[in-house]
Amino acid sequence: MAQACTRPDCTGQGEIDEDGYCTECGLAPLPVSTVAGGTTGSVASSATGSVASSATGSGTGVPEGAGGPCVHCGGTIDGDGYCEECGLAAAPAAAVPAARRSPDSARVSGTSGSVRSSSVRSGANRSTRTGSGRSVSVRNSRGGTGTTRRGNLGAGLVTVPPVPTLDPAKAVLADPEVPERKRFCSKCDSEVGRGKNGAPGRPEGFCTKCGTPYSFSPKLSRGDLVGGQYEVMGCIAHGGLGWIYLAADRRVNDKWVVLKGLLDTGDEDALAAAVAERRFLAEVDHPNIVRIINFAEHPDPRTGTADGYIVMEYVGGKSLKDIANERRTPDGRRDPLPVEQAIAYALEALPALGYLHSRGLVYCDFKIDNVIQSDDSLKIIDMGAVRHLDDDGPIYGTHGYQAPEIATDGPSAASDLYTVARTLAVLTFDFPDYATARRHQLPGPDEVPLLAQYESYYRLLVRATDPDPARRFSSAEEMADQLTGVLREVLALQDGRPRPAASTLFGPELRVVDTELAVEPLDPVATALALPVPRVDQGDPNAGFLAALLATAPADALAALAAAPADSLELRLRRLRAQLELGDAEAVELTLAALETDHPGDWRVVWSRGLCALADGRADEAADSFDALYDAFPGEAAPKLALAVCAELLGQHEDATAFYRLVSSTDPTYVSAAFGLARVRLAVGDRPGAVAALEGVPEVSAHFTAARIGTVRARLRGRTAEEPLGPELTRCSDQLTALALDDRRREELSVEVLDSALGWVLAGTPGDPSATRTVLGHPAAERELRLALEHSYRVLARLSDRAESRIEMVERANRARPRTWV
Repeated sequence: MAQACTRPDCTGQGEIDEDGYCTECGLAPLPVSTVAGGTTGSVASSATGSVASSATGSGTGVPEGAGGPCVHCGGTIDGDGYCEECGLAAAPAAAVPAARRSPDSARVSGTSGSVRSSSVRSGANRSTRTGSGRSVSVRNSRGGTGTTRRGNLGAGLVTVPPVPTLDPAKAVLADPEVPERKRFCSKCDSEVGRGKNGAPGRPEGFCTKCGTPYSFSPKLSRGDLVGGQYEVMGCIAHGGLGWIYLAADRRVNDKWVVLKGLLDTGDEDALAAAVAERRFLAEVDHPNIVRIINFAEHPDPRTGTADGYIVMEYVGGKSLKDIANERRTPDGRRDPLPVEQAIAYALEALPALGYLHSRGLVYCDFKIDNVIQSDDSLKIIDMGAVRHLDDDGPIYGTHGYQAPEIATDGPSAASDLYTVARTLAVLTFDFPDYATARRHQLPGPDEVPLLAQYESYYRLLVRATDPDPARRFSSAEEMADQLTGVLREVLALQDGRPRPAASTLFGPELRVVDTELAVEPLDPVATALALPVPRVDQGDPNAGFLAALLATAPADALAALAAAPADSLELRLRRLRAQLELGDAEAVELTLAALETDHPGDWRVVWSRGLCALADGRADEAADSFDALYDAFPGEAAPKLALAVCAELLGQHEDATAFYRLVSSTDPTYVSAAFGLARVRLAVGDRPGAVAALEGVPEVSAHFTAARIGTVRARLRGRTAEEPLGPELTRCSDQLTALALDDRRREELSVEVLDSALGWVLAGTPGDPSATRTVLGHPAAERELRLALEHSYRVLARLSDRAESRIEMVERANRARPRTWV
């Protein structure tokens, strides 16, 4: 028996046909919940045609297998259960029957499915930022608006292949049509416009669940003149607000523009309100953000009511989604972008987001669909989700990209940075379930080799996507700084070429400990005090005063600090360091305890805590503090250098090697890393590795000579006379001859080389029995080497300023000289 129409305004004689519409009034029957008082569900969408979540942000509606490989062509299955490449369903049962869908559930529309959620903002903007999983404040006191350009795409470090700008006319769709699988009701998210029994679905009609009218047909046609100025050329894409059109501005030299519809434009008052609400977008002016040119009106051909359109500049090129999807492995699967290329994109986008944040705006929907590369520049498009921080109303975002707190706390700068990190993850490794099972999680290094290869990159993603927004980066500028440091590290690991750069948080290392490659363990106090010192916060009231105390003796510094006009965090930190230098353990403990009470979790206090623990011989506790700082600042070298020292003191040679190598390969100006790497390599018997580490110290370094002396000692120290030393002796002789040294140091090194050479000769020159070699200009023969040793010892005796040393050197000379009969 046919169902009768339930609409109160119908004659009551109509019946519902097989398409779900009344034969009398032509409308869909209202569900009981709607008749009783209306549905709940909310509408959504970005320019890519995605739908939103309900106020609670719950419900996914994601078909099983979404994000996985297509069984037909190897492409990726989108959130609707269809392949992004061939368009076929993942499996016959992939589609979820409409009868089993909840009317107010959220739908994830593939990789571009946007979420709309109502929110009640709770609390003011947070200022305290802490590191990922640690109690470490990472608040950036330097501030910044994020308006500074970093240069061409790639931050001057990466060459990104340019994308040619295409003829805009070629972007026009010949037959604009929304696929049936992407047709959903804008009110309740139910499937609409679907075909039945072999007949195609209707592009226009009414939702059978809630009665809301829908239309997937273009409202504008070629030749229409919108606002008396913009001549429509045709459709170029479909979004949640309808079709997006290419047009020519007939008043400005036929300049290409894009028209995109506005919400709530059913009458003049609503249109005026919508235009006024979005007028602020026209004031946004940044080279990496699509420019809003104007707002225009045009009558709807079906209803006659005015529709509003945003007029935007046309941006040619390709979206990051298109660029990513074009990369395919031989078996048809998507090949992730090189990590350095993806980072280059993020570094270009972050200043643009920082610019929005400085104006009190949040972007909300950053993703691979909304970023376009044209030639060698980048543009963020689709400003439809941009809003003021304190706005009420719907929030647009995308499942898999959107931060978890959006539905409860609303958007913030931290939630925008979350979307950037998620975009990096989607671009750089296989992440099929990013929009489903792992909407708010990341895979670990045990699952993704890239994350194991580049630990700093992994830590950056973890911090930027921390569930607690207070633990993420405090600004786009700070995230860009750390991401740049990570990029330098990635590139250095790839090709072995250092990419040094000055840190914005730490000064240079103060000194290098153990340049002699001594056998004794490191002195913890000297090692702690040699590490880089955090730069003074220029916003501190004592910043100028403290600048004059950098090179002051600790006792004098304490006296000067006592006379400071006002107390401050930086003043206390300087006092703590002076007490540490004096070895006053009791004063150090009291000062540190007060700092941790008054400034809990501040990163400089955590750094000081690590230094104090290290100086006290508690390397394991120090490592915990430095590891927390590595979480917070993955692009900085200082925490990694400190972790390397801790690992060396704890006898963890593998970890020490990894951290020392990471620092020295990226920035060889940290000479401590080279000497540290040499020590741990010698400790495990890797002499060539130790030599290579020291030879990596640049010639411009103040420690270049010490490093070359170190290579001489690394080649010979600890060797037995039975080893084949011939080639090493020649290299040591050449290096020592080329060095500019004072007399004492030259003779001391000469003694080491000549003594090793004599032992090798007395052992029968193993490995080189027939060769004729010279060592420091002397033939490699017993008599000549003994005479040379005797000469060096006597020179050292003359240069000694202590009687005991002179006597010892003379005795060694006598023992070294060849036997004579006279």
